[in-house]
Amino acid sequence: MKVSLNLENSDSNDVTIVVDALRASTTIITALENFQTIIPVKNIEDATKLASDNFAVLAGERGGAAVKGFDTGNSPVEIQNFSGEVLVLTTTNGTRILEGLKSKVLVGSFVNAKAVAEKALDTAENHIEVIMAGVNGRFAIEDFLGAGEIISHLQDQELDELALASVMASQDKIAVNEAVKNSKSAQGLYELGLGEDVDFCLKHNLYDTVPVYKNGKIRRNL
Repeated sequence: MKVSLNLENSDSNDVTIVVDALRASTTIITALENFQTIIPVKNIEDATKLASDNFAVLAGERGGAAVKGFDTGNSPVEIQNFSGEVLVLTTTNGTRILEGLKSKVLVGSFVNAKAVAEKALDTAENHIEVIMAGVNGRFAIEDFLGAGEIISHLQDQELDELALASVMASQDKIAVNEAVKNSKSAQGLYELGLGEDVDFCLKHNLYDTVPVYKNGKIRRNL
């Protein structure tokens, strides 16, 4: 099985794992404990309309901060206070990546690394590609290290050089935590008073839930 790592774009027609460690992936994984369906949306206007049409909880952020008028932000900690049939979610990076993928799409991060790796291996025919969401097209160290944690459970497969590098970088858990907490993304969250989210996103294998994106919706372990 070929396992590759890339930023934003995927060449795989087989299985893709999207990683937005701070925080969209973690929020999605956590939310599926209390919601049946998540609808990821690119822009605020569409998200607002969809939430109204579906009597849904509306969550989202821009620049890390909760969108004014929304029920909650893109917070894995806060989302645990909500439940329902449908969650509509719009974020700066993670949700916009999903639409362009042509493969079977899973969502992963530190909190479900082992489960999502196992699901990808069971589902894929010959190619698993892990996609780092990044930040506005730029490399984000937290996604690289989150991807490495996932790929560490696929080490018996055929890893490309970037995938192998991510595994090597993710081995020292103390160093990983320090690097993520010192990242630009985390620093922005600390400034917004959302440091608890950073700590939560760094928890390892908290969930067996594997979000699956299909036909514009995310559901669990289909």
